Amino acid sequence: MAAAVGASIRAFSAFAVSSSTSSSKTPKPQLPLRTHQLSKPTRRELVGGMAMVPLILLREDLLVVPPPCTAREVEVGSYLPTSPSDPSFVLFKASPKDTPALRAGNVQPYQFILPPTWKQMRVANILSGNYCQPKCAEPWVEVKFEDENQGKVQVVASPLIRLTNKPNATIEDIGSPEKVIASLGPFVTGNTYDSDELLETSIEKQGDQTYYKYILDTPYALTGSHNLAKATAKGNTVVLFVASATDKQWQSSQKTLQAMLDSFQV
Repeated sequence: MAAAVGASIRAFSAFAVSSSTSSSKTPKPQLPLRTHQLSKPTRRELVGGMAMVPLILLREDLLVVPPPCTAREVEVGSYLPTSPSDPSFVLFKASPKDTPALRAGNVQPYQFILPPTWKQMRVANILSGNYCQPKCAEPWVEVKFEDENQGKVQVVASPLIRLTNKPNATIEDIGSPEKVIASLGPFVTGNTYDSDELLETSIEKQGDQTYYKYILDTPYALTGSHNLAKATAKGNTVVLFVASATDKQWQSSQKTLQAMLDSFQV
């Protein structure tokens, strides 16, 4: 076996030397330099360009997706139970097997309903917070579900310390609905947030848990031109549920997305 390993090393060394010698004999072609006259961009071009700048935390299409874990890109109706509150939906209850943060105890279990035709999408490792749990300094994506005809939803979690220094703060302790969305807005849109995009806010009580709800018109958002959001704080984390749609999807799925948002609870 030692002889075989030695032969392999000698063969690799010979190949490396041969490749180095061959490449040194072939000069790389020099590309001519060209000078271009650049015109000053207009404000419209700058605004449009900013809309295309991704927020790295939410753009997983530019990242390498790891091997599949529990996410299954099949219709959720094939494995999730029917919702007791509405048989036209199925119920997703997040458990420790679903996300790194739940396994680490950094996020409390949450649930929501969704149509049986939707599919759960894989979340890239770098977006899932797997590399930083349980001491993540920036928000991460918990789960994502999508339907090409209706839109998409995702659960985003943020360390409480990012919004307040008060331990175990409630959402009211952090501030008003407007203050909270000012901090979390970019994680709703996928890029930037402007207070002019906020159409409506409301406050909802479920037992001892308070939720802030939002309706946003986001023409430059990467997630979609229509966004609904719902946020609450529990333990060391602020949890944000986001439902997004394009103009075309919104026309037929607004009520469905609203029902999904209303059902979300931690």
